[in-house]
Amino acid sequence: MQVIQTTGKRKTSVAKALIRPGEGKVTVNQRSFDTYFPNTNDQRAILLPLTLTDQEGKFDIIISVFGGGITGQKEAMRLAISRGMVALEPSNRTILKPKKLLTRDRRRVERKKYGQPKARKQSPFRKR
Repeated sequence: MQVIQTTGKRKTSVAKALIRPGEGKVTVNQRSFDTYFPNTNDQRAILLPLTLTDQEGKFDIIISVFGGGITGQKEAMRLAISRGMVALEPSNRTILKPKKLLTRDRRRVERKKYGQPKARKQSPFRKR
């Protein structure tokens, strides 16, 4: 019985996934997957690596995620699951890599500059 532990990050979110053979049960922060992510589009996006590799219903996934918001957590979880699928079967890399599911998105929120209302917004230019 092989157990894989992987990590995924996005923005300020960090997700740790524990993947083991089972009947397809997904748990997020000791809560059921449906209650943590009630939106079906979010659920589909997170489980996309399993769908592409035809592994749906074959693994139990326990995820611990913290930091950030819904989008950051969702994409961090998806990266962790993708990395787990490659660790279980290296041939899955050729399926997931072209879909950019193994690439860590390093974009973050730009900091606010002093003297400005936002990161890039500036007060109107006055010549006189």
